[in-house]
Amino acid sequence: MDLLRVTYRLAVDAAAAEARAEQVAREQTVEVPREALRDAELVRRIVGRVEAVAADGDAHARVTIAYPVETTALDPAQLLNVVFGMTSLQPDAECVAIDPPASLCRAFGGPRFGIEGLRKAVGVERRALTCTAVKPMGLAPEALAARMRIFARAGIDVVKDDQGLADHAFCPFDARVRACLAAVEEAADETGRRTLYAPNLIGAPEALFRQLRVAEDLGARAVMASPLLVGLPVFAELCRRAAVPVLAHPSFGGVQRFAPEALFGTLYRLYGADAVIFVGYAGRFGTSRAACRALAGNLRGSLHGLRPALPVPGGGITLDEIPEVVSFYGREAMLLIGGSLLVAPDDAALFDRSCEFVRRVAACTGSDA
Repeated sequence: MDLLRVTYRLAVDAAAAEARAEQVAREQTVEVPREALRDAELVRRIVGRVEAVAADGDAHARVTIAYPVETTALDPAQLLNVVFGMTSLQPDAECVAIDPPASLCRAFGGPRFGIEGLRKAVGVERRALTCTAVKPMGLAPEALAARMRIFARAGIDVVKDDQGLADHAFCPFDARVRACLAAVEEAADETGRRTLYAPNLIGAPEALFRQLRVAEDLGARAVMASPLLVGLPVFAELCRRAAVPVLAHPSFGGVQRFAPEALFGTLYRLYGADAVIFVGYAGRFGTSRAACRALAGNLRGSLHGLRPALPVPGGGITLDEIPEVVSFYGREAMLLIGGSLLVAPDDAALFDRSCEFVRRVAACTGSDA
């Protein structure tokens, strides 16, 4: 029997941990008291099994529960239901790790492009990649395209929409994508190198898939979405339909009691993200180094044949932090620097700071043809 293993951190002391873990195992599958389980075959085939219980600091325990894969129906929404459905409503529980078996990985497919596909799209084989965002919300398409042109001329590998850019009346999606792609082409005519632009897709499913069609028809070679804003099952379908790499943004990811290494590092990759943006230890959010190391390891590590996804640390990295951040994550990463580039007083200074961003990353990990 294939088993999906999920680890939780529970706010209980050692004496109560085993019983609480048994409650979680039932809550996430049959959702009935133990006394109501009279069918031994149903228990064997469906009910989660507590495999490990260990103390985890003061008045906390870490427990691992194995769920039969059959309970997930191999469905993106039902997988979430089994992993952390009703238990997420109980304030003493946090989901900290997910270990999907090979059968689940085959069913979901994971990234369609992954690190190798993204490197091919930007034409960079060895060094760490560079990324920024066109922002802020409120600018018209032409103003955002002007910034896109600066970033592309400076040689930044990937420029994404800010996650706050939607199909606004003051900046319609179609017009923004058309203008930014034109700016990329103008810069490519000048430099001979084409920056990868990733428009932000956001909205209800019908709007989301329309935006995907528009972006691909206009020539976008990547897109971005926030899985928790659009819904993880819808994000999985988006990745399945997209003919280009999909970047996952972490917006709204803090509302769940999911450890970042489990949510961003495992689930986003399993659901098909080719690159995953997350808030790292450098910058204004303060994710721990241990969590960042585990998250990047989950994105890049072996997982039953799934392609590795590219870690994209962001959240307020500055130019001065580049050497240390690159040393921490290594070459198989893409640094996202947004706001600290835009503090430049004018467009000429913005171009200079963007060029400096590219130079510093190359200096840390080697230039690339």
